[in-house]
Amino acid sequence: MKIIPVIDLLDGQVVHAKLGDRQNYQAIISTLCDSSEPLDIVHALMRLYRFDRLYIADLNAIQKHGNHLQIITEIQHHYPKLEIWLDAGFSVLEATFVWADLDIRLVVGTESLIDIADYHAIMKDDAAKEIVLSLDFKQDGYHGPLALLHEPSLWPKNVIIMSLPKVGSGLGPDIKKLSEFVIKNPQHHFYAAGGVRHAKDLLELHKLGIQGALVASAIHSGLLNQKSINETSLLR
Repeated sequence: MKIIPVIDLLDGQVVHAKLGDRQNYQAIISTLCDSSEPLDIVHALMRLYRFDRLYIADLNAIQKHGNHLQIITEIQHHYPKLEIWLDAGFSVLEATFVWADLDIRLVVGTESLIDIADYHAIMKDDAAKEIVLSLDFKQDGYHGPLALLHEPSLWPKNVIIMSLPKVGSGLGPDIKKLSEFVIKNPQHHFYAAGGVRHAKDLLELHKLGIQGALVASAIHSGLLNQKSINETSLLR
């Protein structure tokens, strides 16, 4: 079971993502350190456990209000072996170009896509290798081109099931939805995002066949500590 820590960047700070309500996100308060500066948070995460992947949501880029290119470049400079999965609101191929000098994996979130043709253009670009797809669900259901929800042949190998109403909620992951995706599409690797509270949730996800989970609140609250992360990471 791959545990992938998440940092949400907004106006130069790491914020606490909750229920997908981005207008009200506040600077994160973490048991790991007394700072919300991105590098401080990443240093603290890496002291807790030698994670090999980090998911970054650049909320400014997602909302078309600038980006955190410099900060993310600094993170990669400090941790060159850390595989960064970046969601920066990629809606068209041209939006990926600013990140071309970084060795990162792009996460294409369906909520950012308006036209399926733009998704095809991103997927066909030589520079956009090893794309990760995020199927995004909000309170009112799936957001994005319907073809991407109903045609698994369009998906890359790695797919995130993003349940935004579950993010930071402490309500647990959407087991029913995740189970349906795994059962219907065993050829894909699915990653759960939203609602993970503790090691028991991770064990349940592992039993479903989920490859990994994106986690923030449970780590920063201390509910997922070093011991439980070590034990869960050994699940195969």
